[in-house]
Amino acid sequence: MKITGVWLPMVTPFFEGEPDISSYRSLIRHYIDQGISGLIPLGTTGESPCVSEKEFETLVAVAAEEVDGRIPLYIGFGGNNTSAVLNRLATLEKYRVDGILSVCPYYSRPSQEGLYNHFMKISEATGLDIMIYNIPHRTGINLFNETLLKLAEEENIVAVKDSCGDITQTLDLLQDKPESFSVLTGEDRMFYTMLANGGEGGVLASAHLNSGIFLDVWRLMKENNHRAALPAWRKTEALIPLLFEEPNPAPIKYVLEQQGLIRSCEVRAPLAEISEGLKDRLKNSFDLR
Repeated sequence: MKITGVWLPMVTPFFEGEPDISSYRSLIRHYIDQGISGLIPLGTTGESPCVSEKEFETLVAVAAEEVDGRIPLYIGFGGNNTSAVLNRLATLEKYRVDGILSVCPYYSRPSQEGLYNHFMKISEATGLDIMIYNIPHRTGINLFNETLLKLAEEENIVAVKDSCGDITQTLDLLQDKPESFSVLTGEDRMFYTMLANGGEGGVLASAHLNSGIFLDVWRLMKENNHRAALPAWRKTEALIPLLFEEPNPAPIKYVLEQQGLIRSCEVRAPLAEISEGLKDRLKNSFDLR
């Protein structure tokens, strides 16, 4: 099934230092009820670098149980040690998940050949679908379109979360990609622009909030009703910078706590609680009482 729509890279709720499984289950049910297109726990927004192996498996198991095949479930799953990534695949394949969101190897800054070989080895080692995550400002390396399109020839490399930061590269990719391959933006403010240029959707942390509006914009754009989509988008787009004014996902967690969707806005170090000034601006912008 082609990857389209509004996908949510879910936060991981914590309470008193531990994963808050009750809030986690409630969040999953909430977003399924909202009509979200797909869920991606344990990405960067899910604070995956700070989750232990035991916690990782528990969170995967709970997500698979709660989703139960109702919507696509991908798991954030990558690293800069190719062998270690391959060895961990068996953990995922025990559970009912559809695919992985796999980031380009970070810090090592491999060549294009190294990037190609990394993802090919993952592709060959699993039957799970793969969404590649290209985000150079975090990883230090850009996956060029030429390399990505070569990878897209593989049957189980089905999509990219595009956060390359270069609009020219993105537009060229949208023009050149095969019909079966999906390009979803990971840059929240680019959502409308990507859809207008033929993108299939977005993997959007800000869709934790006002999820229905994001879904309405996607539906209207797919119906080629750009004029109707734009006013809703403008209202939502104006709130996005606040959610990234301080490191993600702390601002989003604060709003979710205020809305009663999670028990605590706790994040794990090295992330920190947001400033009082940002709390005030979020309260005003999201009408939190």
